[in-house]
Amino acid sequence: MKTPRLPIALQQAVMRSLRENLALANRTLEKNYTEPAVLYQQRGTVAGTAWLQQWEIRLNPVLLLENQQTFIDDVVPHELAHLLVWKEFGRVPPHGKEWKWMMETVLGVSARRTHQFNTATLQKTFTYYCPCRQHQLTVRRHNRVLRGETRYRCTHCGSDLRPEK
Repeated sequence: MKTPRLPIALQQAVMRSLRENLALANRTLEKNYTEPAVLYQQRGTVAGTAWLQQWEIRLNPVLLLENQQTFIDDVVPHELAHLLVWKEFGRVPPHGKEWKWMMETVLGVSARRTHQFNTATLQKTFTYYCPCRQHQLTVRRHNRVLRGETRYRCTHCGSDLRPEK
């Protein structure tokens, strides 16, 4: 899937949210953390990731385009909180008490670990068959079958799944 072009106004809204949340965190924590880089390179069904050592946030452009304001309000502070927690506390569990504190107390955002965005348009599946039914395998599982790394069996009849002919 080709990466969609994001409107400048949408990219500006992301940066505005990032800067506002970072300024709030810097005031509250009495620090002067610099602005992380923002890249629109996240793929698949993941909304965003924080790359700690690179001090960078990677966002999914498809989910951003489809869920604009909700994405900006939820995902941008979520990923920023990961970076801030890493600076403040070092290596801790990704969605542990430090992250929850950073989200709720410092940034004033609900601490949800996963997004609720519709990802149906992002999930390509491959049809496989057994004697009793049809199955849909993800790209990852399909590729593992093609490489000969594994076989999958039907949980009902126990037969090996075979790709669509």
